[in-house]
Amino acid sequence: MGFIQVAKVFGRLFGGYWNSEYKWRARGLLAFVIGLNFFDVYLLVLINSWYKEFYNALQEYLVAEFWPLLGEFTLLAMLHIVVAVYAVYLRQMVQIKWRTWMTDAYLARWLKRQVYYRMQVQGSDTDNPDQRISEDINQFVNLTLQLLIGLLKQMTTLAAFGVVLWNLSGAYTMHLGGKELVIYGYMFWFSLIYAGLGTVGAHIAGRKLISLNFEQQRFEADFRFNMMRVRENSESIAFYGGENVENKGFHERFAKVISNFWQLMRQTKILNFYVNGYAQLAVVVPLILAAPQYFAGAMALGGLMQTVSAFGRVQDALSYFVESYDTIAQLAAVVKRLASFNQHMEDAEHVENGISGTTAPAGGLELTNLQVALPDGRTLLENCNVNMPKGTKLLVTGVSGCGKSTLLRTLAGIWPYGQGQMAVGQGSRMLFLPQRPYLPLGSLRRALYYPLTAGGNDTALHSVLQKVGLAEFASRLDEVDDWSRILSLGEQQRLAFARVLLVKPDWLFLDEATSALDEPREAELYEMLARELPDMSIVSVGHRSTLYAQHNQELKMTTEGSWQLLAI
Repeated sequence: MGFIQVAKVFGRLFGGYWNSEYKWRARGLLAFVIGLNFFDVYLLVLINSWYKEFYNALQEYLVAEFWPLLGEFTLLAMLHIVVAVYAVYLRQMVQIKWRTWMTDAYLARWLKRQVYYRMQVQGSDTDNPDQRISEDINQFVNLTLQLLIGLLKQMTTLAAFGVVLWNLSGAYTMHLGGKELVIYGYMFWFSLIYAGLGTVGAHIAGRKLISLNFEQQRFEADFRFNMMRVRENSESIAFYGGENVENKGFHERFAKVISNFWQLMRQTKILNFYVNGYAQLAVVVPLILAAPQYFAGAMALGGLMQTVSAFGRVQDALSYFVESYDTIAQLAAVVKRLASFNQHMEDAEHVENGISGTTAPAGGLELTNLQVALPDGRTLLENCNVNMPKGTKLLVTGVSGCGKSTLLRTLAGIWPYGQGQMAVGQGSRMLFLPQRPYLPLGSLRRALYYPLTAGGNDTALHSVLQKVGLAEFASRLDEVDDWSRILSLGEQQRLAFARVLLVKPDWLFLDEATSALDEPREAELYEMLARELPDMSIVSVGHRSTLYAQHNQELKMTTEGSWQLLAI
């Protein structure tokens, strides 16, 4: 991305919150923060004038003015401290509100229409969306406010102290070719040229930092994600004894982190040499420029100190981009990452599922000319026409890889590569149980009710747990823990059947949802569903021959996209 593209993306990211429903409160608070910074600049101008009076009093040995001037400074300093502290505090308040709004907006967009899932299906190269939402938004808000308020403050400082420096520096007369050249406000012009050259030099010294910061964040996130994967799959890795392989993977990813960081260090070292040299030279330059007037008696000590202070303020303002180049590089990298994330979410949003929905009579389910494909265009199911009346018990079979699970994803509306028509009874509730149930963090009660909000009385929950063979957990309903770690896969699948009893769907879709259970337990759960929810329709994906006894129809799929509907 070039500078213009980064600027456009930054404008879109920046404008969202400030044009939102909270815009007036947000703008008012930001205006107050900016006003505090402007007032702080005014206090600095008063302190600059105090320098002249105080040092002149020292030079003239005016003891009577010494203590009153110290008292004046104390008052100005205390006021400056209070204003500076609250300027930062309220800026952080703006940061919290802005970050909250952006995080809510990104989370809503990421979760809407299963964008989080579609990005994975499409093979999006967005690395670690969690980091984009968690860290990059925080960095974007923080760095933007830091640079924006800093820029406005420095521009105000430049305007205020530029006038002071212009008046203090007077005129400088140069003799060129027998002619006199008078330069008014020569110290101001010199500081302007000095800062301009310094900014160009800083860009040359630090321009590589943008890409290096971008890569550093990506490598750090990959390294952290790899460790998180080991934690999530610790039991499988332990069974395989794969510690050496995982350790090798850690070192490979960490080597990228360190290699890029070495480059970042070297480039930062070059920039720091330049920035610190630039800053130290700026200390002696005003003394050199003002020395002729001071030694000629045209300027008192107080005037010299005031001039040096004013030059320093002007120089700081003009050197803002030099001092902030590293921060600007970080912000540019963040903008690029958020731009990439936005683009991939937009791509996922624009992928439409070709399945049109209508209403089926009598609560049934009808599939007309249904086609299911893979992202590469390969067809898994073609021209499927199936009519399933209410109460159907359909078993989907076929060899591994023929697309049985993908068919259920298509029926759930989360697979974007389907075509055809699907008619469902009006108001029919549908529940899908994957092979590995998802258990959210929190209490067992919350895990039981997912995706519903936890509620109900304990007596009903105890009864449900009893029916699915998990009665020993009835006393732990409000225990908060990582239940996906505590429960075995078989227990998790039984818990998923408990959800069916709580949700009471009209259509239940099971994707090998009993694969971790023994055959008697599997039969017991299917029979329990038939007894407790006799009107519920079931569509199961499975390989076991024992499942035939629990269904009355078979949809047999092949690897060529063909299908057969058979009676059991």
